[in-house]
Amino acid sequence: MSSQSVSGGGGSKRGLVIGMAVVGLVALVVGVLWVTGAAPHFLNSGSHVKGGGSHWFRGAAAFVVAIALFVGAWITNKKAAVTT
Repeated sequence: MSSQSVSGGGGSKRGLVIGMAVVGLVALVVGVLWVTGAAPHFLNSGSHVKGGGSHWFRGAAAFVVAIALFVGAWITNKKAAVTT
C-alpha cells in the first residue's frame, strides 16, 4: 500500500509530525547537555549563571518542550490516521 494512493488525507500533516519530532529530539539533546553541564559555550551565552553554575532550570524547560512536542506529534499523527 502506497501513501500516494490517498490524496490529501493524513499524509498532508506528515511534514508537521516529522518537524515536531525532530525539534523535540533537538530539545531533548539540548536539555541533556544543560543538565549534565556539557553544553557548548554558544548555548550558555548571555547566561546569568557564570563560572560553571548549574543550568537545571534551562534543562528542565528543554525537557518540558521536548515532551510537549512529542505528545503534539503523536496526537497530530493519531488524528491524521483517524481521518483517512
